Amino acid sequence: MEAYTGFAEVYDLFMDNIPYEEWCRYLTGLLKEYGVEDGLVADLGCGTGNVTEILARSGYDMIGIDNAEEMLSIAMAKNKEDSILYLLQDMREFELYGTIKAAVSICDSMNYILEEDELVKVFRLVNNYLEKDGVFIFDLNTKYKYEKILGENTIAETREKSSFIWENYYYPEEEVNEYQLTLFIKDPEEEVFHRYQETHLQRAYSVERIQELLEKAGMRFVAAYDAFTKEPPKADSERVYIIAKEQWQENKLYV
Repeated sequence: MEAYTGFAEVYDLFMDNIPYEEWCRYLTGLLKEYGVEDGLVADLGCGTGNVTEILARSGYDMIGIDNAEEMLSIAMAKNKEDSILYLLQDMREFELYGTIKAAVSICDSMNYILEEDELVKVFRLVNNYLEKDGVFIFDLNTKYKYEKILGENTIAETREKSSFIWENYYYPEEEVNEYQLTLFIKDPEEEVFHRYQETHLQRAYSVERIQELLEKAGMRFVAAYDAFTKEPPKADSERVYIIAKEQWQENKLYV
């Protein structure tokens, strides 16, 4: 997993096309459908805290977890009322002080886990910390999106104080999409732009494989939806939502 560095400074600027409020209405609807009306919820891969903040305003006691220090610093700066606990941790080895009612992970954070055994580690940890009947909701970019929408395409955008070039390369054998980001960020004190380069990798997982990995981790697969609907995933779905539940064990250890 690559941590965001230079891109953290302009992440929210370039992601202003994402309707976070709409996404969170869908997410909170799913949480409530599965009995999570309030209580502790962990946001894995919380980034700059956009989803975390909205869920906190919706009445949840939020814990935001991310391994990118720069992104987390921005999230903490938004936390004016100091109502959210932010933890600088890798989701593959995160530690909490007790149980939570739910865990969420939105904006394709799970696609950054490239190895199946490491994804199982994440699922096991989530299962470990969930209360009895706790729910885990996360989204994933699909193979279709990488192959047909992003793969081999270049996206560029220019703003007054920053610009980026986003080159995509999809490797079908590994089912991995490589993002090559070149960023130009204006120095606020000088009339110059600083150049940053980052590489990000995301892996495509089929719903069937996710179900197998969840069950391997001791979790119960509940449902998969074409994003923002209650319909099953389609051949051309670009994003899917997965719902899994905790499998209660009397001898669970919180490690």
